[in-house]
Amino acid sequence: MNLKEWAASTGVAYIAARRQYAAGTLPVPTYRVGRLVLVGEPVTGTAPGGGQVVVYAWVSSAEQEADLERQVARVTVWATEQKFSVDRVVTEVGSALNGHREKFLALLRDAQVSTIVVEHRGRFARFGAEGVEAALSAQGRRLLVVDPAEVDDDLVRDVTEILTSLCARRYGRRAAANRVRRAVEAATGGGPV
Repeated sequence: MNLKEWAASTGVAYIAARRQYAAGTLPVPTYRVGRLVLVGEPVTGTAPGGGQVVVYAWVSSAEQEADLERQVARVTVWATEQKFSVDRVVTEVGSALNGHREKFLALLRDAQVSTIVVEHRGRFARFGAEGVEAALSAQGRRLLVVDPAEVDDDLVRDVTEILTSLCARRYGRRAAANRVRRAVEAATGGGPV
């Protein structure tokens, strides 16, 4: 569990727990994973195949950076609960539509990384995730998705991907997601146009 959750469960103010952690006086063992402080003994399990386990978190804009830390916390806690020893945390801010996520591409090239843990499949790749997963699998590597509950209807997902691609070409990358959302809402009767 992370330090914030531990503080809430024990009735200690989070700021007091942070101060105790900084001073080294917390009454429980702690360790860091990236910028996250976890309470408990470090997990010493390894990934099958002996490679590194990397948590990858991504948001598409600077306005979403606050969610980046929460995303890292959720994924890291899940990975440690599954008895994985998280070796690295990689975070990135940038558009997925242009395909120029340097840290993401570096992760894919790094043969030392055997397991990549992400919160949702959309945090890994907006388009073509199945192809990337197949390539990783062929190399004896894998992708773990913390919350696989996404749009289950393949047709809806495919149409959304096509609309996003077409809107990005027509209206620019920034407006594409909003136009697709409005089109899907109009088609499904899910809200205002």
